Amino acid sequence: MKIHHHHPHCASRRSFLCASASAALAGFRALGQNTPLTEDRFRELSEASQNKGVSEPFRGVTTNGAIQPGLFAVRSTGVSTESVRTAAERFLSSLNVEQRNRTLVPVDSPEWRKWTNTPHYRRSVSFAQMDEKQREAAFGLMRASLSARGMKLTRDIMRLNETASELAGNPGFGAGEWAYYITILGQPSPAEPWGWQLDGHHAIINYFVLGDQVVMTPYFAGSDPVHATSGKYKGTIVLQEEQRRGFEFLRDLDEAQRSRAVLSFSKTGRNNLAEAFKDNLVLDYAGVPASALHSVQQRRLMDLIELYVSNMDEGHARVRMDEVRRYRNDTTFAWIGGVNEGGVFYYRIHSPVILIEFDHQNPGASRFLGEEPGKPSRQHIHVVVRTPNGNDYGKDLLRQHYLSHPH
Repeated sequence: MKIHHHHPHCASRRSFLCASASAALAGFRALGQNTPLTEDRFRELSEASQNKGVSEPFRGVTTNGAIQPGLFAVRSTGVSTESVRTAAERFLSSLNVEQRNRTLVPVDSPEWRKWTNTPHYRRSVSFAQMDEKQREAAFGLMRASLSARGMKLTRDIMRLNETASELAGNPGFGAGEWAYYITILGQPSPAEPWGWQLDGHHAIINYFVLGDQVVMTPYFAGSDPVHATSGKYKGTIVLQEEQRRGFEFLRDLDEAQRSRAVLSFSKTGRNNLAEAFKDNLVLDYAGVPASALHSVQQRRLMDLIELYVSNMDEGHARVRMDEVRRYRNDTTFAWIGGVNEGGVFYYRIHSPVILIEFDHQNPGASRFLGEEPGKPSRQHIHVVVRTPNGNDYGKDLLRQHYLSHPH
């Protein structure tokens, strides 16, 4: 397989999901590469790009570069993770020795931080490389970890990646329904820390487990297009409730509240800030604070957050929402874009313990549906969820565990 740099304005239907491919290859150019890529060279440059992206020691998302301490504690939640552990063990046992060696890495491995939404080499096993039994075991792990809603969203994103392939026409590397990779980090255990990761185009799940505690961030969901109007999965559609309810929340604000929430009425490109390799993002609070909302609006803001949190299994989603509500008054809502029905926009919800971004992006594959290149489209959406102040990937819980259980 040969992968070429040249994507002139993404005009060729042969190019893979051009917005993503161009971003990845631009990163490779930054490393000084300007020649066509063999598969081995693509792997080498992917790894170099990923290693560069995680070269800075992990700190976490902060408002000013300093971690706010005391937000997270190692404790019992009373919500069992036994079914997740059993499903992970079943998946690992379905793999052959070579596959297992690629899939299983230490819990403190930098592999956690190497996720990216652009075409890159992954070291673990993809769904495309699994047989039917292995694939079903992988889905079993996802079903045990996610809610029914979260599972459906993830599968539909995978299906829409097939739609993107159909639209682009023979797109090559990283395309299609099965171009997603599962990694197990740490040996599944009832007491020791471990976790798993799904990594691929528009679907990234990081799921850390310590006893009966779970951290499911960074989490990334998206699609281009978000609605399949033709092809194998015609009718599949995602992220519409997140879009609708975000807009409705903004419209529910009074004039004074809205003037604080809207950072800009102009939306000309991508606005997400917390995507791949932004583990140490410094981002201050902005927009309207929840303390300036009346009680019904505050409840609606919490309900909007819950829409995202509820992609994880129901019991741990309740635990997570209890954590979020403790910092209700420290939560802000910010908006970029139009305030009229049907427009494109970005919104951000930010507190000491959660960061959510929703963003309409410029079209890639969806340009084949008539979306105008270079302008944000409702057919291309990115969503990111983070745990600020050092607990993405459960790293603050892992730090505390190591303090009390030296390794």
